[in-house]
Amino acid sequence: MTLEMRSAGRPGIYKGEKRRGLALALPAMLWLGLFFILPLLIVLVISFLTRGTRGVQFTTPVTIENYIDILSFPYVDVFWESIGIAALTTVICLIIGYPLAFFIATRKSRIMQNLTLFLVILPFWTNFLVRTYAIKVMLGADGPLNTTLMNLGLIQEPLQLVNTQLAVLLGLTYSYLPFMVLPIYASVERFEFRLVEAANDLGANDLRAFLRVVLPLTLPGVIAGSILVLIPTIGAYITPDILGGTQGLMIGNLITTQFRGTGNWPRGSAASMVMMLLVMLALIGYVMMSARAALTNRRRPVE
Repeated sequence: MTLEMRSAGRPGIYKGEKRRGLALALPAMLWLGLFFILPLLIVLVISFLTRGTRGVQFTTPVTIENYIDILSFPYVDVFWESIGIAALTTVICLIIGYPLAFFIATRKSRIMQNLTLFLVILPFWTNFLVRTYAIKVMLGADGPLNTTLMNLGLIQEPLQLVNTQLAVLLGLTYSYLPFMVLPIYASVERFEFRLVEAANDLGANDLRAFLRVVLPLTLPGVIAGSILVLIPTIGAYITPDILGGTQGLMIGNLITTQFRGTGNWPRGSAASMVMMLLVMLALIGYVMMSARAALTNRRRPVE
């Protein structure tokens, strides 16, 4: 029974419950207002100002030149490159993460499930910066990878892996793979595998049963995992900076350079707002895809 039904005819009780709910939400609302909405508004205002001189970071007049610069060459190329790397990282994490999540969720032994989940979560126990430097050591000229390939006689000299886009891609995939695995695992664990048996009894082979039954019902986990990987990788800073160098320039690095030293704060603020817009578009797409997937799953019959 809903709160409105229970308090029907008793408006005083309903208003009291509503006031208590607002009081409980007030600390979170104040926190978001002070440390999220207010800084975002400040950045928005700065993005329309002009770069200052003689130690002044920004000044009047109001202008849109910062957005014109950010959406022009060469800055717009950095945005497209960042989106491409983030999308490719998401696809790689999905290709690796879906079978891994499926393997973990289908273990009959609860001990084996917990152990494999523990191994997936284990990297989070180490600082992100330390893990990134560990990847750099592994990919270095004297690292384990090059040393092993040279000892096997597969290469004659060390491969140049660090300070490349490949290193950035490997680092991002390693760092954000658990964010893909865990949501998919949650979806697969709730999946009723008797539906696959029913699909097989109705004449569907394994591939058709997967495409028509398993994938649609686990799609919410796929969408959630994709968003959890895509959004942070678009604005990644540490991994491209350490593993990519000048070859791994992404939006996060571009924004950082604009705020350092004698950089251009208004242009950096404009870049930040454009990145926020990309994130908002991704979130809107996630909500729409989730709603569509839920509606499709309710209407789709098992064929």
